[in-house]
Amino acid sequence: MSQVLEPIEGPVLDEPLADGAVEVPRLARHEIVLSDGHRVGVTIAGRGVPLVVVHGFSAEGFLYAQSLSRLVSMGFRVIAIDTAGHGATQGLPLSGQRMDDYAELLGRAIDELGLRRYVLAGHSMGGQLVTRLAALRPESTIAVVLIDAIVGDTWDRMVYLFRVAPPLLSAVGAALLVDSMAVVPAFTDPRQATKLLRLVVPTVAGHVLQPWRLLGPAASILRTRSSRYALDALAEGDVPVIAIHGAWDVAVPHRTARDAVRRTDGTLVTVDRAGHSWLLRDPETLPAIVAELLAGPLGDAIRRSLRAAGVRRRAPGIEEVERVCYEPGARIMSLAPADSHRRVVGRHRRPRYRWSVERPSR
Repeated sequence: MSQVLEPIEGPVLDEPLADGAVEVPRLARHEIVLSDGHRVGVTIAGRGVPLVVVHGFSAEGFLYAQSLSRLVSMGFRVIAIDTAGHGATQGLPLSGQRMDDYAELLGRAIDELGLRRYVLAGHSMGGQLVTRLAALRPESTIAVVLIDAIVGDTWDRMVYLFRVAPPLLSAVGAALLVDSMAVVPAFTDPRQATKLLRLVVPTVAGHVLQPWRLLGPAASILRTRSSRYALDALAEGDVPVIAIHGAWDVAVPHRTARDAVRRTDGTLVTVDRAGHSWLLRDPETLPAIVAELLAGPLGDAIRRSLRAAGVRRRAPGIEEVERVCYEPGARIMSLAPADSHRRVVGRHRRPRYRWSVERPSR
């Protein structure tokens, strides 16, 4: 069963329609109930290769709605899944005390939605979760995209310090708070600030009403074993890894991304002058980076996966792609937006940030 919630609009019209204006699809929010009775919140739009997006700590999937709606036109069916204790997803029982438990719930949701092959993308804590999930399912994972993710040797060492000196964790929390406050561009871009606040306010209100929901995820970050085992498993499984990281991320240092690509022989994208939550501040930068990666390592990974599944045409149609990426009669096919034909007209602006791409050697 599923409950249809109010659809989330993408960018709204900032000014009169003119040359360069675009149509942005609406995203549909649903609450699905898994076969074991666990309630999970998902946000979905588009058709094509499944792109599973997992949010960071204290966030939820629809917060990324502006960026996600722009990815749909690139041939993705975007599926943002709320992790346990966040958004519309029910928390885990007391036995759920490790990141692996949270990743396992994501895997169950993916299975019940009927996904066979997919790209996994995770921001911050979400990057840790998709890394662990992909390590368990290399044959189903087309590629892993880590966005300011809490993985890598540097982060693992930070967690060890947090365990022996808990006050250091407060310093990271303070850095994240400052970064979060800077996300809303109130003075430089009041229109974007208004749009972002419409998305942020319900999330903050939910945490105010139920602050205990975040205790489990926070504790699991400290209890979980090092991420290097999962990263090594990705390398052994030949899973392509792309790490996108803000150069000015203080809470999760840029060095963590270098660690991740070193262990996986992955691709590193450095976003200049960007903090931890840059993708919320500017909805144009991530889609622009993805577009560039589709002409490089991400596109190569998708083509290799489709060929391995039996797709031989160089430019397969959407039905052919979906035939190999989804189970027959997949549940997700029934979770279309409430008004799948209605689109919101908007204008894509130039990305606020610049970035560089490099492929480090081991």
